[in-house]
Amino acid sequence: MSDIEIARAAKKKPIQEVGAKLDIPSEHLLPYGHDKAKVSADFIRSVAGNKSGHLVLVTAINPTPAGEGKTTTTVGLGDGLNRIGKKAAICIREASLGPCFGMKGGAAGGGYAQVVPMEDMNLHFTGDFHAITSAHNLLAAMLDNHIYWGNEQEIDLRRVAFRRVMDMNDRALREIVCSLGGVANGFPREAGFDITVASEVMAILCLATGLDDLERRLGDIIVGYRRDKTAVYCRDIKADGAMTVLLQQAMQPNLVQTLENNPAFVHGGPFANIAHGCNSVIATTTALKLADYVVTEAGFGADLGAEKFFDIKCRKAGLKPEAAVIVATVRAMKMNGGVKKDDLGNENVEAVKKGCANLGRHIENVKQFGVPAVVAINHFVTDTDAEVQAVKDYVKSQGSEAILCQHWAKGSEGIEDLAKKVVEIVEGKSAQFSPLYDENMPLFEKIETIAKRIYRADEVVADKKIRDQLKQWEADGYGNLPVCMAKTQYSFTTDPSVRGAPTGHSLPIREVRLSAGAGFVVVVCGEIMTMPGLPRKPSAEEIRINDDGLIDGLF
Repeated sequence: MSDIEIARAAKKKPIQEVGAKLDIPSEHLLPYGHDKAKVSADFIRSVAGNKSGHLVLVTAINPTPAGEGKTTTTVGLGDGLNRIGKKAAICIREASLGPCFGMKGGAAGGGYAQVVPMEDMNLHFTGDFHAITSAHNLLAAMLDNHIYWGNEQEIDLRRVAFRRVMDMNDRALREIVCSLGGVANGFPREAGFDITVASEVMAILCLATGLDDLERRLGDIIVGYRRDKTAVYCRDIKADGAMTVLLQQAMQPNLVQTLENNPAFVHGGPFANIAHGCNSVIATTTALKLADYVVTEAGFGADLGAEKFFDIKCRKAGLKPEAAVIVATVRAMKMNGGVKKDDLGNENVEAVKKGCANLGRHIENVKQFGVPAVVAINHFVTDTDAEVQAVKDYVKSQGSEAILCQHWAKGSEGIEDLAKKVVEIVEGKSAQFSPLYDENMPLFEKIETIAKRIYRADEVVADKKIRDQLKQWEADGYGNLPVCMAKTQYSFTTDPSVRGAPTGHSLPIREVRLSAGAGFVVVVCGEIMTMPGLPRKPSAEEIRINDDGLIDGLF
């Protein structure tokens, strides 16, 4: 059966029964139908003093068209841990409508390792993204309204720093001119849109620890600058309170279930190539207070998602991951080894060996954070024994272990070995987690550290304007912030066509953005866009409701 057929055949339990596995009383579950609910803020506060469980990160190699299956492995590992008697929960991100109607559909796993309800999760779900979009655009509207009605804060129209957002891919909105049409419409200026998952409001919601922290962070958003270059904040135009109201319910984590009826928190959704790529802090910390093991994922490859998970999320939230799983496939190794997508079904052990360099780089990088790593080989039916063994032998030569996982086809039964290995690592207490750089390091040196130690670049290329801007932010008191790299997910370089484990390249910086509310500096590298465009043939062309009233084409 296909992923969607498997999901539709799922025997879901009422969400109250799923919550009971984590000792969440039914009165603290705010239901959205019968199969999903939000966990109340009162309950989250009541368990804050509980002992925390063990945190396990699932990351991956650089994504390829061959597919890796990071979310599938996250779901499967959570089910596998429950299968061997551990009280486990998973924490993943919500899906953006942009990719669902653009490049692909589905962000809930696959095969027999899925989170359900799959269709709801990939569409409007509980409305969190709509709330974030509305809160963000309320601030944008109040900013322009403030300027229209006299501009008390003396904002320089040339230095407005806050763009609008929408949760859809639309290249036509990247750069626009707004307020045309005469005096009644305001003062014309250049503006633009980002996708909602790149919004600073999204990042803030995913890093905030509660409503008070949320409102403080929202107030810290810089919306623009005066002629003397002093900053104007969200609180200066009195938008932070209303934004918090719009986000009140969105701050509460969503609880759903896997196909095996195990608890799954699905909350927040910043992309890892243009934002910090992790689910919300409040979902992860709540899960850690309720489960013995919490399995979470970070977007795209370890060079982006895992680095930001360690350097931003864990640093800010005081989290200490105890193990990391790096997902790889034989197919992706062959593609990294130079095999074309149409030829991936043919055995090619030499290409597998050649392509393993990309996997090896990620193993090295994760270990730099003091977190022990194990490799999950996400099995495809075309994989041969010789190809699988080649990956295992390579990983062993790197001082780690690779385990064949068949959770897509077999559910938790197919991933027991990985679950047992993760428990062995955690109980061995070998993790010595530490971020990659000290927070007091100058901002440009932080960028260089990531570029050289994670991407293996020789140099960072940035013009004087960018370097001066970083120094100014340091002078303004933002020098202790981590950096959030916006870069292509497909390569260690800024060229998406360069696979493998390249060295000797440069990292060009196009611009830098201060996300003072989220608490990091965004570094935009190469040609990466914070508002994606639709492909030549978007997925939306195939999406429709069939004669049975079911959705076709979304997956």
